Amino acid sequence: MATIKPKGERIRQAVKWIASERLEDDKSNVSMLIKKAAMRFNLSPREEEYLVSFYEENSS
Repeated sequence: MATIKPKGERIRQAVKWIASERLEDDKSNVSMLIKKAAMRFNLSPREEEYLVSFYEENSS
């Protein structure tokens, strides 16, 4: 398994938080989790877009 290291501490925290939320509920909506993470970790629109592309890329 490859280690993925996104840039920026806030993005890293958001990815960890989203991963833990998905472990608790594997049917959770990733788009909604990204929006919640953006608010929770005060992400910029660009950082939020990074998360969207990150999860779209890794879902295929």
